[in-house]
Amino acid sequence: MLYCLIELIYSEIYMNKKVLIVVAHTDDEAFGMGGTICKHVINGDLVYAMAMTDGVSSRQNTDNKKITQRKSAALESSNYFGFKWIKFNQFPDNKLDSIPLLNLVKEIEEVKLNLQPKLIYTHASADLNIDHRLVNQAVMTAFRPQNGEIYDEIRTFEVPSSTEYGHKSVTQQFSPNLYIDITDFIEKKIEGIKNYFSEIRNYPHPRSLESIKNLAKYRGNQVGLFYAESFEVLRKIER
Repeated sequence: MLYCLIELIYSEIYMNKKVLIVVAHTDDEAFGMGGTICKHVINGDLVYAMAMTDGVSSRQNTDNKKITQRKSAALESSNYFGFKWIKFNQFPDNKLDSIPLLNLVKEIEEVKLNLQPKLIYTHASADLNIDHRLVNQAVMTAFRPQNGEIYDEIRTFEVPSSTEYGHKSVTQQFSPNLYIDITDFIEKKIEGIKNYFSEIRNYPHPRSLESIKNLAKYRGNQVGLFYAESFEVLRKIER
């Protein structure tokens, strides 16, 4: 009996946790929480991600070649950080408001049922980008509380040059209540972002490598750390 109890405690402590990241665009995972992904992987968690749009079709002179290149960059990102893309949806970039919310929810629910994640990350609702806001809403709908749910927590993250561009009178305000120390992973995050080289801008743009490092330093300094990524915990369930 004692052996069984010890074995149960051991399995619960060391069992790999399934983590699901739901993003509007490939690159949001790297810019928003690349350091935290590294930390999950190092800790032995199984990290999966799904993207809702092709990421680039709203831009001028975009063709299938550029969409393919963006997907290749996403796969390089996942190989570098150590997570796995579980689904690439092809909804139109920056036009998720033209898609019924139910369609988005069903895509996420399908992954939820197959994967059964314990921890979910997605965009903050306080964000200027319409795709980010709608993905947040779709995730919250897909993971609405029901009997039989096994997930424990939903966290949202900020994306440089998007979340901070909003305003509390229009998009609400991102108010982090969780800070994850990424001091040991900040350089790896910066290197990983380089997979999306076409998305990097010159300083002082928020998507410059220096600005991304500055944001991590600012978030870390808010809580006595050198570098951190910040999140809002929207729902946490203790069983």
